[in-house]
Amino acid sequence: MFLLVAATFATIYITQPVLPVIGAEFGVSAARASLTVSAVIFGIALATLPFGLLVDRLPARPILLAGGTAASLCGFLCAATKSFPVLVAGRFLQGVFVPSLTTCLVVYLVRRLPPGRLNVAMGAYVSATVAGGLGGRLLAGFIHPPLHWRYAFVTASVLLLGATLDAARWLPREEGRVEAAGREAGFLALPSRRDLLRIFSVGAAAFGAFSSIFNYLPFLLAGPPFLLPTHWITMLYLSYLVGVGIGPVAGRMGNRFGNGVTMATEGLVFAGSGKPTSPPPS
Repeated sequence: MFLLVAATFATIYITQPVLPVIGAEFGVSAARASLTVSAVIFGIALATLPFGLLVDRLPARPILLAGGTAASLCGFLCAATKSFPVLVAGRFLQGVFVPSLTTCLVVYLVRRLPPGRLNVAMGAYVSATVAGGLGGRLLAGFIHPPLHWRYAFVTASVLLLGATLDAARWLPREEGRVEAAGREAGFLALPSRRDLLRIFSVGAAAFGAFSSIFNYLPFLLAGPPFLLPTHWITMLYLSYLVGVGIGPVAGRMGNRFGNGVTMATEGLVFAGSGKPTSPPPS
């Protein structure tokens, strides 16, 4: 499961360190080149709730197998296309199928682990997302320029397909449907709950800041006054190594101090670590 999550997140951010290269190759602006990341996130945002509903009604294994295979095929399409719109469309479809992997695994963990183990397991899950995000960026950044950023798509797709097949073989073939107690709530009822809205807002705010920063930094470092090559820009993402270790630690802190206190403390640390920078010269 760790390998599958890592392979999935490697595909999400694989273009991030080479955004300036993609912009130059296709002759598009920085904003349009960033669509190769944003389209994936948009696809995930649209498909997460429907896949969550689907996995409540069907076994996780066939959903995982179909979604992982489709996401891998979209990766091969992105590696082969010479059209920027097709590249963005392929990335969007990859995002649509990502929840078929991530959501299914979260549901699998929640259904089978006791609360005491769930926090630590979810910490390891988060560590897998961090390891995958780092691996995908390093894969693209160091394969280019010795080969080409397209080879990174091929490698990531092969790894994702292999991890999908292995996970599908490992997960139980028969799973009983978990019946919800009482009347099943609709999607709109969930964000209308103030307690859930607070939790959703934490994730939305953190992810919004995180994604925007890492999309912007490659263009900042590739332009004057830095003029860094791709492999040096890629080194920036080694900061992810901190996140690999902090996931399980955060789970244990949540068990000891409470999840609310842990999130508030780490949010203050995150907010206090930012420092405004001037935009690169145009």
